[in-house]
Amino acid sequence: MLDTILKNGQIFDGSGKKPINSDIGIKDNIISEIGNIDSDKGKEVIDVDGLAVSPGFVDMHTHSDFTLMVNGRAESQVHQGVTTEVVGQCGISCAPVNSDKDIKQMAIGYCENSHKLGWRSFKDYLSSLEKNKLGVNVAAFVGHGAVHNNVLGNELRAPNNDEIIKMSKIIEESLDEGAAGFSSGLEYWPGNLATSQDLVSMCEKVAKKNKIYATHVRNRDNHYDLGFTEALTTARQSGVKLQISHIQPKYGAPEYAVEHTLKMIETFRKLGVDVAFDIIPHTWNHTRVLSILPQWAQEGGASSVIDRLRNIDARKKIRNNPQPMWLLVRDNKWDDIVLIHSNKNSNLIGMTFTEIGRSRGVDPYDAAFDLLIEEGEEMGSLLWSSKAFREDDIIMCLQQPECAVISDTTALAPYGALKNNIGSISGYGWAARFFQDYVNDKKILTLTEAIRRISSLPAERLGLIKRGQLKKTFYADICVFDPQKIKNNCDLKNLKTYPSGIEHVLVNGIFAVKNGNRTEFDGGQVLRDFN
Repeated sequence: MLDTILKNGQIFDGSGKKPINSDIGIKDNIISEIGNIDSDKGKEVIDVDGLAVSPGFVDMHTHSDFTLMVNGRAESQVHQGVTTEVVGQCGISCAPVNSDKDIKQMAIGYCENSHKLGWRSFKDYLSSLEKNKLGVNVAAFVGHGAVHNNVLGNELRAPNNDEIIKMSKIIEESLDEGAAGFSSGLEYWPGNLATSQDLVSMCEKVAKKNKIYATHVRNRDNHYDLGFTEALTTARQSGVKLQISHIQPKYGAPEYAVEHTLKMIETFRKLGVDVAFDIIPHTWNHTRVLSILPQWAQEGGASSVIDRLRNIDARKKIRNNPQPMWLLVRDNKWDDIVLIHSNKNSNLIGMTFTEIGRSRGVDPYDAAFDLLIEEGEEMGSLLWSSKAFREDDIIMCLQQPECAVISDTTALAPYGALKNNIGSISGYGWAARFFQDYVNDKKILTLTEAIRRISSLPAERLGLIKRGQLKKTFYADICVFDPQKIKNNCDLKNLKTYPSGIEHVLVNGIFAVKNGNRTEFDGGQVLRDFN
């Protein structure tokens, strides 16, 4: 007897093959049958006639490391068909750490008193995560930033040879303890302290474990070619599998940047480099407000940063930085920058920095400094978003068959400790936006191909075992949706609104969403084993 039968669906298996009209039978969390199945064989039969039945979506780039500790149900993700998340990206992971203070410093979306801390190693972190009820499966990367801080603390310098050896050993241990890969955020402190040769040494350890190196490159604006070349060269020299995170260049890059980057990638592929990439399916970019500070201003931890920001001369020096992380700031594009997370000033979330500055009677730049001070020890969780990407660049990337689609956001819930956190402009609707904009409206991809980009492509890239496709013996991670009605409902005025068109979501054979409503069940697992 089967536990569940999904009857009369249009099945997209995730491989890119044409869909078939068929049934799916599930038993003990596994896809047991695909074909014409007698309804009498199922304890529960769900008629999905007229609906697309696809693999659950695999979001291979998120920052839910801490928010899943606070609320593991992953409401914002499950409601849009996501069944697997990959955390620990951009060099930012919640382990390894030396203290709870380090967790507070590294954790995106940190909420004071929302969860008991205490883990130190990567293994400990995964075990702590596993104790939660999880709405999604979770794979975790170990971040360069966390490893750097684990060895050097908040020192403003690159590691020496002995420290590189220590860092490499920690990375290797973390991979053995269940990390799916290694990530870097070379635009951020302390990633921007790393030398290319340092990264090669670390990535050699990753390559030996046959894991992925995912990198947020050093620069994606007017020096984009230097950043992407460094990533490609690191992969060539170390032999590591390279995943270029959210590849689209940002404000300040020349119009030909994407085309040039894709040509560079093709050249390195001919040299034997295993490289792929992913994009965010909208024009908004988001990051920590802290990242706008130059290296010297971030040294010494939160208390030192606060002291500097209270100094008029230091503020002036920061503002005169000729190459801030966001050139939008240099060019005073404050109307295009929106606050998306603050623990101390949640009433300002969704406002532009022009509006925030006006409400406080200060320049927008000073408003950003003041918010960092007010956030205190939790300043690392202060996030903003900007209109930094070009639509044409997104389309050009999507036209490449190796381009996966990601959220670059966090798993959230509109209630409890996470109620004031929005993750990104489309944190509650990024997957729906992808189908709505690039399949239904702009017709850049077929539905079959779009499903592949968000299911089997990332699953295979990550080495997920028996996930990402609808096949017999595979885990029953399944999304059932109406291809014509799937719609993102998020905008600046409605940031926490679930999408339309998602009817059922199963995680390891358990209904997380049924008839459009979240169930009480959570079937997610922590993933430690990879191909």
